Amino acid sequence: QVLLVESGGGLVQAGGSLRLSCAASGLTFSSYDMGWFRQAPGKEREFVAAINWSGVETNTADSVKGRFTISRDNAKNTVYLQMNSLKPEDTAVYSCAAGLKLSRHNYMDYRRYGHWGQGTQVTVSS
Repeated sequence: QVLLVESGGGLVQAGGSLRLSCAASGLTFSSYDMGWFRQAPGKEREFVAAINWSGVETNTADSVKGRFTISRDNAKNTVYLQMNSLKPEDTAVYSCAAGLKLSRHNYMDYRRYGHWGQGTQVTVSS
């Protein structure tokens, strides 16, 4: 059984930082490309960042570029999302996802990811 468990969410003031973690089990983690998505109330799911299986290639959405950084530790089966300079508009439920053989053409498409975590709430107060 594949499990992706996010942690690290919470309430933070604007300008603050949070580090999200996503611990994976039940899959060969080092074979999977990983992504972070978020969804705010009343809005569609939004791509945030992705990292390929080796950690060499990363991509971030324009809305978070320069503020958020994705990384992974294959020895710990964990992917991270470092979020700095948080803004109220970053408030959402953040979910990690695992997919196989993604490319620069589809890593932003949530339908390409086969496994999802339950999500962790991030709330940024103004």
